[in-house]
Amino acid sequence: MSDLLKYSVGVDVSKDDFHACVTVIDSTQHVSIKGTRKFTNTPAGHEQFASWVTKKHKETSVPLVVVMEATGVYYELLAWYLHKNEYRLSVVLPTRARRYAESIGLKSKNDSIDARGLGRLGAEQSLELWEPVSENLYVLRMLTREVEQLNGYKNMAQNQLHAFQHAAIQMKEVEKTMTDHLSFLDKQLKKTKKHIHKVVSEDAFLAEQVERITVIQGVGELTAATVIAECNGFELVKNQKQLTSYAGYDVVENQSGKRTGKTRISKKGNAHIRRCLHLPAFNVVRREPGFAQFHERLIKNGKTKMQAYVAVQRKLLALIYCLWKTQEAYDPDRYKTAQALNQSSPGEEATLDRHLVA
Repeated sequence: MSDLLKYSVGVDVSKDDFHACVTVIDSTQHVSIKGTRKFTNTPAGHEQFASWVTKKHKETSVPLVVVMEATGVYYELLAWYLHKNEYRLSVVLPTRARRYAESIGLKSKNDSIDARGLGRLGAEQSLELWEPVSENLYVLRMLTREVEQLNGYKNMAQNQLHAFQHAAIQMKEVEKTMTDHLSFLDKQLKKTKKHIHKVVSEDAFLAEQVERITVIQGVGELTAATVIAECNGFELVKNQKQLTSYAGYDVVENQSGKRTGKTRISKKGNAHIRRCLHLPAFNVVRREPGFAQFHERLIKNGKTKMQAYVAVQRKLLALIYCLWKTQEAYDPDRYKTAQALNQSSPGEEATLDRHLVA
């Protein structure tokens, strides 16, 4: 009889319920299914799931892992429960789970099949363990996303009001309703930004780090808070390349033989980061000499203005990451030239220069 190497529980989560599949891999690399079941995505369902997994985990000396997809926010309640109860948990992106399922021949797709695929993925591969966002950063992430949404509503309302004011026929009652709606959105924005400032200022470490980052001309508290919250304080970021990929700034080439297609950024990353760095990129080009020269050099090298501004966003993200990790004070005199933004130094990522390599 082959020795068991690992138990793996695949979990496919939806809004109301989740499907679970317990698999086990042995020393011959054979993966077998030990049980499947459906649970409600509620605290009671989570308790039932834990009890069921305990019964299926008969060889307690054999390690057990739980694997689930990052499906919107629906997985978070169960993930937090498992983390608090000290389960070894891995959360994978839906793209990775789908491609793995295709690679092992799972052509159909439903919740039960997805759970089986995740269970086998966890059994066969060594996945990184999931770490939850700290409560302060979780609150900050919710607040900064609310500001982003409110700004979207405000832009829409402003466009509607502008169109109405230039229409052939107008009604003062309708215009007043639109104006009142804009006023309400402005109040909500101010209230949410105040709450963000309160969360930051009440956390001594967070306040110190945000103050260090906002020394960069053109980067405000909201931008710093958004980047920090979306990256979970850069807890799992190992290097600039990983951060670039996480934010969707990694370059995708399209070339085969003599054909050269369009080269662009992947955008397969955190869109909230890219949105929050859009306007600050314009600001730092106007107010930070190093970024201005970097932008000009890219234009001279044939890049479009927007391509150059995207490159500036990427540099700005790298600088924020570096200031957070090294906890060094930002010295603008060090980065008054484009050359300084592109210089590198040997060794580990201990200085700002190391993080700003083009």
